Amino acid sequence: MAATTAPTTGAAAPPGSTGAGLTGLARRHPALTKLLALAVLAAVLVPLAHARWASGSWPEALTVDVSGPLGSASDWIIDNRDSHPLFLYFFGHVSNAVVLSVRAVYLVLLAGGWAGVTVAAGLIAWRVAGVKLAVGTAVAFLLCGVLGMWVPTMQTLALMIVAVLASVILGALLGLAAGLSDRVFRLLRPVLDTMQVLPAFAYLLPVVLVFGIGVPAAVLATVIYAAPPMARLTALGLRGADAGVMEAVTSLGTTARQRLFTARLPLARKELLLGVNQTIMLALSMAVIASVIGAGGLGDRVYQALASVDVGAALAAGIPIVLLAVVLDRTTAAAGRRIGAGEAASGPVSPAVGWAVAAVATLAVALGTRFASALEWPATWTYGIAEPVNRAVDWMTDHLYSGVPLIGGTADWAGHFTTWVLDPVRDGLQWLPWWGLLLIVAALAWLIGTWRTALTATLAMAAIGVLGVWNPSLDTLSQVLAAVAVTLVLGFATGIAAARSNRVEAALRPVLDVFQTMPQFVYLIPVVALFGVGRAPAVAAAVVYALPAVVRITTQGLRGVDAGALESARSLGATSGQQIRQVQLPLARSSLLLAVNQGVVLVLAVVIIGGLVGGGALGYDVVFGLAQGDLAVGLVAGAAIVCLGLMLDRVTQPTERRTTTKGA
Repeated sequence: MAATTAPTTGAAAPPGSTGAGLTGLARRHPALTKLLALAVLAAVLVPLAHARWASGSWPEALTVDVSGPLGSASDWIIDNRDSHPLFLYFFGHVSNAVVLSVRAVYLVLLAGGWAGVTVAAGLIAWRVAGVKLAVGTAVAFLLCGVLGMWVPTMQTLALMIVAVLASVILGALLGLAAGLSDRVFRLLRPVLDTMQVLPAFAYLLPVVLVFGIGVPAAVLATVIYAAPPMARLTALGLRGADAGVMEAVTSLGTTARQRLFTARLPLARKELLLGVNQTIMLALSMAVIASVIGAGGLGDRVYQALASVDVGAALAAGIPIVLLAVVLDRTTAAAGRRIGAGEAASGPVSPAVGWAVAAVATLAVALGTRFASALEWPATWTYGIAEPVNRAVDWMTDHLYSGVPLIGGTADWAGHFTTWVLDPVRDGLQWLPWWGLLLIVAALAWLIGTWRTALTATLAMAAIGVLGVWNPSLDTLSQVLAAVAVTLVLGFATGIAAARSNRVEAALRPVLDVFQTMPQFVYLIPVVALFGVGRAPAVAAAVVYALPAVVRITTQGLRGVDAGALESARSLGATSGQQIRQVQLPLARSSLLLAVNQGVVLVLAVVIIGGLVGGGALGYDVVFGLAQGDLAVGLVAGAAIVCLGLMLDRVTQPTERRTTTKGA
């Protein structure tokens, strides 16, 4: 008996058994091990930090005043724009080239007349996507004219064409280098990762500092914002080329250039076309936002209308933006599908004959309108929607803002959300000691990622304090957290419903398609009409903008769960609720974490833009810096936005996603 029980009592435990037990614990509970290690580190560092800098908000002793140096640097740049060789012989030529390119495209569009441009757009859509989209494209352009926005639409389209061409060329060159060189790929990957999490407003400040307010700054900001997807997808397509095909081509004695043009690029055409599609959509979104720095066009109309809370005028300019976005998205996506499948663009008509017919028809219509002196859109064919929309808004203000029996009103909802959610979350974050918030960030990032992830997130959060914008950043963070919570509740519920029902998914698909193609700026219009101005409308716009991505990722994740696991659960008598809670949600964990990450990144982008409608905090500082020419304030806020976006991305970026990306 004694011989059999001795090992269980531990009386004769071998040396090193404690270490083995800790190793086993670490393997069984990695999250607990990380928290224990962080607790030990905090037990050493927190008392030292508390003794030296106390608790509460970020200590002044750890703040670096960068407004002086930034102000001096911006003054030097402004003073030397017209004299320094760097500006005269490089930036000056770049600026002139951009202005001349945009002007040339705009003059070509005006020379074609409204009829010529409409016919050209319809015929291009016919050649690349088919008759149905050709009709839709022509109708969309005609509606832009009917709304009285033909000239602003042409201004936006000219800027878009130049920006997209430059973005595609730059992105393709970077992607080509990254796809053919492992070293370049390793160098570019963190840069592209960082650029993808930055809100659009963060791109405006540096280009304004160098190029000033105007079209060159708007185009270059758009190029910087829209080029990364093209670079990433080009590299992905080239690096993912079928190994068997490449080996067969190599065995034929081909050179590296021949392998690139005869094998790698044709095999990557699906990714290349997807990159063009994403670049176009991001370029349109940024071109609209760039109206803040003098881009003109439709975005400027929306910006001016929002500044005066003229919802009708904003909607009149917002509808053409949405129409352009939908047309461009559908056309490029359809072209990608057809080319990827190796199909002809339009039935029995050969490509050469089809393009020749399109060119001749466009030229004939353009010359006909010129000879008829009908280049401009007829004034009698316009319909102003601003006045009826504003009357509807006034009616909503009188009847729906407050005083609605039982449910209150939209203004009441906004007020209650601000009082009961936004204010407590903001006050709670600002009440936490600065080191406590850093510990929370480190713990969350380490639990979901690696120690490098935790270090990056913590340093990014600490940099916000060093910049001296701790409290405004926490105000922005409170809006992001509140918007993300609402987005996830609605997105997960809707995604689960769509995953469980084909009918629900089919009904949601067109709605999600339209919402995902709308530029960020446009989301501000309906929330201002419903809720007025303030932090709550900014949160509402962020929720609507981020919701489609969360719904799609959740639906795809749940539908991708192994069918065998679901069948086993059903055979054991599990109900629908049990299948969701105990099978689908656990197995779709990586997709759900990705949905959280994308929701956070998208919410941050619109919360920052919400500074235009009273969101305050960092968004207001950026807008104020751009509007008043105080680039020191704007650049500090922009840097804080970058750090906040980087921290939020790392805190919500699952380890599985990072592993997959590295493997790609």
